[in-house]
Amino acid sequence: MDLFLIIALLVIVSAFYSYINARFMKLPGTIGIITIAILVSLVTIAIDKLDPEVAHYLTVLAKNINFSGIVLDIMLGFLLFAGSFNSNTKRLKREMRPVIVLSTLSVILSTVIFGSLFYGATLLFHNVNIPYLYCLLFGALISPTDPVAVGAIIKNSKLPQNLATIISGESLFNDGVGLVLFVTLLEIINSGINHLIITNTALLFVREVFGGIGLGVILGFIAFRLMKSISDFQTIVLVSLSLVMSISVLAAYLHLSIPLAAVSAGLFTGHQTINADEKERSHEALEKFWQLIDEMLNTILFVMIGLQMVNLPYITNYWVTGAISIVLILAARWLSILLPLTFMRRTLAVNYSNINILTWAGVRGGVSIALALSLPFGPYRHIILCGSYFIVIFSIVIQGLTLNKLINRSLGVVEKTPK
Repeated sequence: MDLFLIIALLVIVSAFYSYINARFMKLPGTIGIITIAILVSLVTIAIDKLDPEVAHYLTVLAKNINFSGIVLDIMLGFLLFAGSFNSNTKRLKREMRPVIVLSTLSVILSTVIFGSLFYGATLLFHNVNIPYLYCLLFGALISPTDPVAVGAIIKNSKLPQNLATIISGESLFNDGVGLVLFVTLLEIINSGINHLIITNTALLFVREVFGGIGLGVILGFIAFRLMKSISDFQTIVLVSLSLVMSISVLAAYLHLSIPLAAVSAGLFTGHQTINADEKERSHEALEKFWQLIDEMLNTILFVMIGLQMVNLPYITNYWVTGAISIVLILAARWLSILLPLTFMRRTLAVNYSNINILTWAGVRGGVSIALALSLPFGPYRHIILCGSYFIVIFSIVIQGLTLNKLINRSLGVVEKTPK
């Protein structure tokens, strides 16, 4: 399919779903759009079996989208830069300790806990036998919370300010950690555990993490100085766009972490004003520009997630595995928050009563599906992909719709019933 036709159909479908949700369903944007996308995909699959010509365009569109490449290589950099550029750095600094713990230690713990639990669960089924390393790989791609989904859902939530900052800050950083874990485990699987060289694996991890952060800071500093030296808003926008594109290209070429580079650049350029004087409002206008980019790409991304069901006709074969995966990832998330909090309760300003909220607000999204789709074809790919899809849909729709009720219950807030 022609590239322009793919883009045009994606935009048209996204606009249509967004209108249907805003006009009739009136659900929170992300939840409404992905719900419509899933329903339409299910109808498309049913119609395609009866009359392929009727569902031709949506089927062709879904099958021609390189979801993994588009999300990881193109959209992720823009979305993370937009989220970090518009984040409140003062609040983020105040909550930096829990953010760092949740985005690093908790991701690693969740990967190990989920992988171990999933491996144990597979031993109970005689027809499912997944090696432990693949279970850890599944844990690495599903443990990080998704900044796009989290940002869209907590925007309409009743979360206290400190918890909202912790959750959004965690989601900005843990994608990079999860991606590095995923790449490292995939490298171990491909090279074989017997040929594993610890120093090479450690160097890969260090290069991805610190190289990505360093690249983001350096390019962010250069772009910031360029934007600060001019007052033409059009040029400022072009410089910010070129910054994100440069990060995506250079990080991919140098094998560095694109998420960590994009977040570092966004935080660096976002917390310092580029206004030359009080009359110049370039920074505020640039924030609105990136907020618009963020919301538009969010809509398109969740439409793409829904369309992926057309590419997963075998998903009905793994609904038991998917249901088990949902329970296990919630347990792993809860434990990965509880354990650091237990041993570091004096330094982390998070109460035990907040664990359930932090667990339920840990929403997964397009990055997890993109990583699952990037797995090489093999006997375990379908299981991991379907399990990831079940977890993502459950977390966005079910957790997103019930988050406010859990917040009210956990914080002792009495909901007012309309008279």
